[in-house]
Amino acid sequence: MINLIPGVTTTSSALNAERIRMEVVSQNIANANSSRGPDGKPYQRQVVNFESVLANQMGDFADTAPTMVRVTGITSDKRPPRLVYAPDHPDADPNTKMVSLPDISVHSEMADLISSSRAFEANLAVVKNARSMALQTLSIGRR
Repeated sequence: MINLIPGVTTTSSALNAERIRMEVVSQNIANANSSRGPDGKPYQRQVVNFESVLANQMGDFADTAPTMVRVTGITSDKRPPRLVYAPDHPDADPNTKMVSLPDISVHSEMADLISSSRAFEANLAVVKNARSMALQTLSIGRR
């Protein structure tokens, strides 16, 4: 099959990976003050892991094969929860009056979200430019 818009498969995989990253960062921000999750423990910050994969590793044209971006997993951050003095909180320890909250910095999560958003916008611009070039190429044959 002839690929009229080369690079779009790579860019679409990067768009999907950045979308997943933005969703995970959004969940981290939303749960920054969650003292109890479904397991009864404080929410653990999630981190997205990426890897690049060569599409046709064994093909004759391995040097020209598109490189894909893939999410290899979403892992929990291993940082311990931060303790906050809150005597009136329902989840506070009765002896110490401390509540365990996730160690999530909303500021760093917002910076990560902005970075992911910028990468998404850049990949989207690549798709738009590739489409524009393909349309111009097709218009050459009409003249």
